[in-house]
Amino acid sequence: MLAPVNPFLAPSPLPFEFPDFDAIREEHYLPAFAEGMAQQRAEVDAITASAEAPTFENTIVALERSGAVLDRVSAVFFTLVSSASTEGIRAIEAEVAPQLAAHSDAITLDPALFARIEAIPSDGLDAESQRLLERYHRDAVRAGARLGAAEQERLRALNAELSSLSTDFGSTLLAGANAGAVHVTDPAQLDGLSADAISAAARAAQDRGLDGHLITLMLFTGQPALASLTDRALRERLHTASITRGLAGEHDTRAIVLRMAALRAERAQLLGHPHHASWVVEVGTAATVEAMDAMLDAMAPVAAANARAEAEELSADAGYPIEAWDRAFHAEQVRRKRFDLDAAALRPYLELERVLHDGVFHAAGLLYGLRFAERHDLPRYHPDVRVFDVHDENGQLGLFVADVFARDSKRGGAWMNSFVTQSHLLGTKPVVLNTLNIAKPADGEPALISMDNVRTLFHEFGHALHGLLSDVRYPRFSGTSVPRDFVEYPSQVNEMWLDVPEILTNYAHHHETGEPIPVELVERLAASRQFGEGFATTEYLAATLLDQAWHRLAPGEIPSDVETFEARALEAAGIAVPIAPPRYRSTYFNHIFGGGYSAGYYSYIWSEVLDADTVEWFTENGGLTRGNGDTFRRELLSRGGAVDPMEAYRAFRGRDPEIAPLLARRGLTPPS
Repeated sequence: MLAPVNPFLAPSPLPFEFPDFDAIREEHYLPAFAEGMAQQRAEVDAITASAEAPTFENTIVALERSGAVLDRVSAVFFTLVSSASTEGIRAIEAEVAPQLAAHSDAITLDPALFARIEAIPSDGLDAESQRLLERYHRDAVRAGARLGAAEQERLRALNAELSSLSTDFGSTLLAGANAGAVHVTDPAQLDGLSADAISAAARAAQDRGLDGHLITLMLFTGQPALASLTDRALRERLHTASITRGLAGEHDTRAIVLRMAALRAERAQLLGHPHHASWVVEVGTAATVEAMDAMLDAMAPVAAANARAEAEELSADAGYPIEAWDRAFHAEQVRRKRFDLDAAALRPYLELERVLHDGVFHAAGLLYGLRFAERHDLPRYHPDVRVFDVHDENGQLGLFVADVFARDSKRGGAWMNSFVTQSHLLGTKPVVLNTLNIAKPADGEPALISMDNVRTLFHEFGHALHGLLSDVRYPRFSGTSVPRDFVEYPSQVNEMWLDVPEILTNYAHHHETGEPIPVELVERLAASRQFGEGFATTEYLAATLLDQAWHRLAPGEIPSDVETFEARALEAAGIAVPIAPPRYRSTYFNHIFGGGYSAGYYSYIWSEVLDADTVEWFTENGGLTRGNGDTFRRELLSRGGAVDPMEAYRAFRGRDPEIAPLLARRGLTPPS
């Protein structure tokens, strides 16, 4: 049994069951995982051993209540895997990942449990309960519950190996990204970078015991500094460091990519699908690969043509044929000339603390009546982490946790997860976390951020709202527990408020003088909104179509060479534009090889159809009002997975979504 001193044995005594990080040690994780799996296995065995006829309460509700210890340790441990990784944590992850996969399979593929689920009558169940029963049955079938014993045994082996490989990919990528950071010893090479960006690079070098400056790598291909650096050789060096991650030495991820593609293809065939993408999309709102393809095929040619036209314009302005490492820099030069808009000129008006409180939190207050108060009495897993109480007029909803600064122990990108999810069945309120990778300034200096950082803050907080405003009975449906191609929708909608004048003018004040951002600067920012959209759409679609190419392979079609396959896939999709490489190349595509987006990276653009259509709804109905926020909260944000997402959307919008607003937003409307 788990020793009583292990903090995961019982719910945390802290408010809202916030994890007691002062008490948690690395040596607690493995025993807690072992005990958590053992307890849940015993709980499931008790369900299947019952002499009572199977009912919703004694089977499905009992399953929803099971695994409390495992849930607690998993929520904390996998947050630290991504945000505060250590050698010890990575070793534990490598050991426990295949165990967790096997544990999940043991429950999902338990024939006695599946027999009970199939025997439960749905008569008399309320809508949420009936949906929960259907989900348990559907997911068991999709996971192989109807396969024969030999096929199930092979399936277990596939799942265990895939889990281990995904862990290996994430660990290798993190180490490779850290190793790939660009060390600059001549400060003159940093010409063009803002003072705060130079300060952050100096701090990054100091943190690693290096002289000079260190430009650390963000997860995506296009590194932010490329837009500012005047030194073309340094731009090329930085771009090369970015796109060669995972291609050599101890940080080579190519063998992992090939093996994962092969295993996923085999698993899909075992489960009756032609390829992994078919298996994934089946439970999304897209439902079929044909529906997904119809949208992607309509957008890719126009986006690629726009990107090529942008390249020609930038080359003409530069006076030479630009390369991928030049694009962002010369785009910024053209933007300045055309719109009299300098991205660097915006930074003094975008101070992180003010953006968070007077932008992100302020918009949530106007729309949903939320109030935020920082608290300092709860333990944290890193000194940079901050915790906020979240209230509305009915009382305290839960806690919001923010971890925004980059560090070597944190993987790149931005995301939301939960320490505790909302559930009326369990009596729990949400504790949600937003993680970003904003460069940390030197001590005593303000954190001035880019407009892209502002967008990321609003985006990730949209996910947080999905968790904080959840109002469901069953934990299975809480917050963001919706189809993968719907989960990005609320977060993308929340981006709309960042440049609404009422919000923008509230947070965009000069960090030294306090002066609001000039009206003419706001107008120029709005006028430039579609500038560079051809490139932005192309780099995204290139990554999306690359994801689909890997996951539409049959078992006998796995290539031997990652780079050749990648080049041919992009060419075949008509999206191979030299200055617009994929947002993620295969060797550092963590979404699909280290995360949960395999064959699902299309979700962002699929959800953006709903998002753009919803922006029109807000505009048609008066914009930023409490009434509109309450409607969006009631019909969508609070429902989680408790209702069919497209039914919820139709109840909110009054019709099916239309794609025209998205095409107009991205400049993809075909000429008449």
